[in-house]
Amino acid sequence: MKMMDCVEVIVEKEKYAEDGVHKGMQGWICYEEKAFGSWLVNFPQYGEKDDVAEISIKEEDLKLLPRMDARVNERIKAEFGD
Repeated sequence: MKMMDCVEVIVEKEKYAEDGVHKGMQGWICYEEKAFGSWLVNFPQYGEKDDVAEISIKEEDLKLLPRMDARVNERIKAEFGD
């Protein structure tokens, strides 16, 4: 993985959920290097809305995507009432 790659969270973890990030959410890697096995990932919403979060995610908890769709994040966020 590298900076600007589109990724999806493939697990539900309490530590991610505390920041509003849930399994299936999509984001992009926003730093050149991983630290301690994690990437800093930004999870945007569609349009001019504030981002869901920008948090560190373990590499093994991510999968690469060919492209990202921020509308997915809004649907998942609504399911959890975040």
